[in-house]
This record gives sequence, structure tokens and C-alpha cells, in this order.
Amino acid sequence: MLNISKNSVKGYINPFLFDSYRMTIPSDQSRKRVRVLLYILLAGFVFLFLPWTQNFRSQGMVTALKPEHRPQTVHSVIPGRIEKWYVQEGDFVQQGDTILFISEIKDQYMDPELLERTRLQVNAKELSVKSYEEKIKAQERQLQALAENNRLRKEQALNKLQQANLSVESDSIMLEAEKVNLTVAERQYERMETLYNEGLKSLTDLEARRIKLQESQAKKISAENKLLSSRNDVITATIELNAIDNDFQDKLAKVNSDKFSALSNQYDAEATVTKLRNELSNYTVRSGMYYVLAPQSGYVTRAIQVGIGETIKEGAEIVSIMPQNYSLAVEMYIDPIDLPLVKVGNKIRFIFDGWPAIVFSGWPQLSNGTFGGRVYAIDNFTSANNQYRLLVVPDPDEEPWPEALRIGSGADGIALLNDVPVWYEIWRQMNGFPPDYYTLKEVREMKNQKK
Repeated sequence: MLNISKNSVKGYINPFLFDSYRMTIPSDQSRKRVRVLLYILLAGFVFLFLPWTQNFRSQGMVTALKPEHRPQTVHSVIPGRIEKWYVQEGDFVQQGDTILFISEIKDQYMDPELLERTRLQVNAKELSVKSYEEKIKAQERQLQALAENNRLRKEQALNKLQQANLSVESDSIMLEAEKVNLTVAERQYERMETLYNEGLKSLTDLEARRIKLQESQAKKISAENKLLSSRNDVITATIELNAIDNDFQDKLAKVNSDKFSALSNQYDAEATVTKLRNELSNYTVRSGMYYVLAPQSGYVTRAIQVGIGETIKEGAEIVSIMPQNYSLAVEMYIDPIDLPLVKVGNKIRFIFDGWPAIVFSGWPQLSNGTFGGRVYAIDNFTSANNQYRLLVVPDPDEEPWPEALRIGSGADGIALLNDVPVWYEIWRQMNGFPPDYYTLKEVREMKNQKK
């Protein structure tokens, strides 16, 4: 068997009678195993060149796309005491429906006739404003009358001054005439006295001339007195003219002072009216806030304040409402290292809580039970958890999201990136490299630009 000797035993001994020999002979089973192993290796090699969709996963939550469609709480604008409930949890309310009624708890608003009394105060102050307006108009008319009276008095005083000046001029002329008459009378008397001494005239003629001389002297003195009196009249007329302006300025200052005082009171009254109107408007609006109304149509999900007679603070949360109509979106958070990989319009696959799914993350086309979405918005700053927030809306090209899906449900998001060979993805994962940043379209554009 070992061919040590040249003498062969072949043909004399049947080797298949020995178990050890039979075990050394290759069987068909071994060859089958080898072929299977080769097929597996070949399949694994082919598998390395299959396309693989790069991705990363992140947890999210279903929300509404628009802020007004998200669940909201109804607040009380004013503090008060709960008097009556009009709804209960689970009720559907239309926009403007009454949720509850509260009563006033602040003493300055407890007067049941507060609005009417405030309205009376406004009316009284408005009448006060009108009275001040009439007073100002009367003082303006008084100013016009004073100005007209001052003009007339000045004209009268000017005329009187002119008359006095003319009287002075007339009296001056008369005085000069009397002086001439006195000079003539003195000369006539001297000639008469000379003729009397010569015996040519009688004593009677001399005495007659003396009388005329005395009369001329008296007329001259009278003319001088009259001239002085006329001059005094001029001075008096001048003083009166100046006194008219002074008197007018005094009266004008007094009337203006009264007018400005009335204006100040009018402005104060108008300010008070404005303040009272503001208070009246505030009271009117406040009276309408005793009924808490639904801001939009939706379902009452939870009553935060309960009971009758309990007091609530200003701005306190009363009930939460889920809007009737809303557009679904998923709010998900990603790490800063993944932010450069995501752009608006990128596709995201979701696994929603309650919907079974079979997921092949690298081959999304083979996955079942997932739903498509597109990135709608990306925050430009990190949230409180040091992650960036994404808003993802349903993909119009994919199957619509389930109608039974509700806000608040959990969502497992798979962000789909570039398509690369499996060997490249394994090599990337082993080296800890991030997924490719550029999309295939961008790579082709860059190649075209280089050419």
C-alpha cells in the first residue's frame, strides 16, 4: 500500500474490507460541501458590490406642521372664581363656544354698576371739556372786543391830542395878536399922554386910552392863560394816550391768563376723559372675559382646573384643546455630526409606533411597513438637548401616512443618504468615517465642472 516493495498486493486483497481505508477515500458529500462553500464565497463577493443606501437613525415624535394646529392650552386672561362649566373632557367645541364662566374676585371690579357709573363720569368730564371750550371762545371774543375798544380809544385820544395841539397853536396865535394889540395900545396911550400934556387932548380921552391899554393887558394875560391851559390839555391827552396802551396791556394780560388757565383746565379735562374712556373700554373688555371661549374648533382633551368655586390666577391654564384639523409632521432630533448630511427635501423613512414593519435599512425598497417623508425645515440652532431639530412632512410621492396616526405618537426615523457599494460601507464603518456628504447628483456636477 505504501509502495515500498515492488511486489504489489493489488488484486489479491480487497482494501474496501478495511474501515480505515474506506474513511480515507473522498466521498460525494465532501465535494458537495466544497461546492457550497465556494458558492457562499462567490455570493459574498457579489454581495460586496451590491448597492447600499447609507443612513442614520433618530427617534422622533408626531406633531403638527403649523403651530396653530398643535395641541394648546386655554388660559384665563383675568383672575377669577370658577362658577360654571359648559364642557367636559372629550367634548368637541366650535371656535367661540363657551368653556366656563368665572366671576370677579378683585374688589375694584365688583361694583355691578361699574360700567354705567364710569360712563356717567365720562359724560360729566365731556361736558366739562365743552364748558371750557365755550369759556375759551368767550375769552377770545373778549380779546377781540378789547382790541377793538383799544383801537377806538386810541383814535379818540389821538383826536383829542390833535385838538389840543391845534388849540395850542390857536392860542399861541391869539397870544401874539394880543401882544401886538398891547404894543399898539401902549403906543396910543403914550401919544395920547403926550397930546394931553400939550393940552391938545382932554383928560377923558387920556383915561379912555388908559382903559383900552388895561383891556389889552388883560386880554394878553388871558391869552397866555389860555395857551398854558391848551398846553396842559396836550400833556393830558398824551398821558391819556399812553394810559390807554397800558390799560389795554393789563386787561389783555389778564384775559390771556384766564384763557390759558381755561386751556390748561380743558387739556386736563380731556386727559381725564381719555383716561376714563380707556378705563371704560378696559371694564367693557374685562366684562367679556368672564366667559372663557374656545380659540378654535377642536376636542377638549384635559381639564387642568377643576371644581366649582375654586379661584384661578391671571394667565392660569384651564383646559387643553386638540385642534380638529391639522397637518401631520414628525419632529425629530439629530446629532450635530449628522447635520451636514441633511438638507431640506431629503427623504426620511419612518416606523410609527403601533404599525409593524420589516426594515432593511440599507435597502429601503425592500422594507415593508415604513412610510416616507421629506425634510421640511431644519433649525439653525441647537435645542435644549444639544441636538438639531428637523420637521419632516409626508412625502407626496409615497404612500400616505395612516389616518389613525395621532399627534404625540413615537416615530423611528431613518434618514436615507447616498447609494454606495456594500464593501465601501463596511470599510467606512470599520474606519469610523461619516457617511458621504455629497449626493450623487452633486458628484456628477463636480465632475462635469472639472471636465
